[in-house]
Amino acid sequence: MINAINELRAAAIKSLDAAVDPSTLEQWRIEFLGSNGKLKEAMARLKSAPREQKPELGRLANELKVALETEFAAAKSRMSADPPAASVDVTLPGVDLGSGSRHILTRTIDEIIEAFARMGFSVADGPEVEDEWHNFTALNIPEGHTAREATDNFYMGEHAGIKRLLRTQTSTVQIRALEAQKPPLKIVAVGRVYRPDTHDATHFSMFHQIEGLCIDRALSMVDLKTALIQFAGAYFGKDAEVRMRPSFFPFTEPSAEVDMKMEVRGQLQWVELGGCGMVDPHVLQAVGLDPEEWSGYAFGLGIERIAMRRYGIADIRWLYENDARFLRQF
Repeated sequence: MINAINELRAAAIKSLDAAVDPSTLEQWRIEFLGSNGKLKEAMARLKSAPREQKPELGRLANELKVALETEFAAAKSRMSADPPAASVDVTLPGVDLGSGSRHILTRTIDEIIEAFARMGFSVADGPEVEDEWHNFTALNIPEGHTAREATDNFYMGEHAGIKRLLRTQTSTVQIRALEAQKPPLKIVAVGRVYRPDTHDATHFSMFHQIEGLCIDRALSMVDLKTALIQFAGAYFGKDAEVRMRPSFFPFTEPSAEVDMKMEVRGQLQWVELGGCGMVDPHVLQAVGLDPEEWSGYAFGLGIERIAMRRYGIADIRWLYENDARFLRQF
């Protein structure tokens, strides 16, 4: 019986070494460790062994069982970790993965910044998480104004008595730029802004704006319109037109909506791109500037709106779905 157990061990190990895939390994398990396998058969024969040999034979049989189960588990783990490599014909041509490109919004932002840079504007930046002072108060939006309502903003709690929120406009960068730099200055700020809008073809809870600000002495609406006309010509072509319609914004006075005539699906149309106006004296006073000495103009344009109109994109959500079929068109 002892010789039989040792011979079974040698045969099992040899057979296990020959198992090369999960299928043959499972066949080995059934043959040696299964309910009707050779190990069970050997243990059943122990009943007929002489009484004085049973303890030794029982010990050897249990050791064999543990050894075979251990070897099986190791072989199974090895096959799972290192599956056999598929054969590869190295003489075949490689798979063309295609070439990448900048996202349409990134490209639009870079093009707009370049157009304003040629007009003498430098780029400014600011945080996306803001306090109420920079997002509202300094921009002449007083306590109790409807623009401060929780339904129109993403508030992020209060720390040390200061309420934080995701900025709703890049106009906050104007205030930070004026706090850090004395006029004259001429800047544009591009970045993400956040508003809890319901997502549809023209609205998204996160989008991009470009904000322009120029502070100097004796500026007027003529300077503002000139800057917008120059931008339209540089970005949309020499035939681009600009018109301004009276409007209201708390941080500019007078204020206007900006429309630009551009080609949409083969037809020239007036497209609303944002707002503009002369910087309100209260905004200048908030950053320590004398409105009797300094004046300025500001404008804010929607990046998605420009990209959608210029490239004939019907739904703003397409810009954020990362569908390669859509992105490859640009």
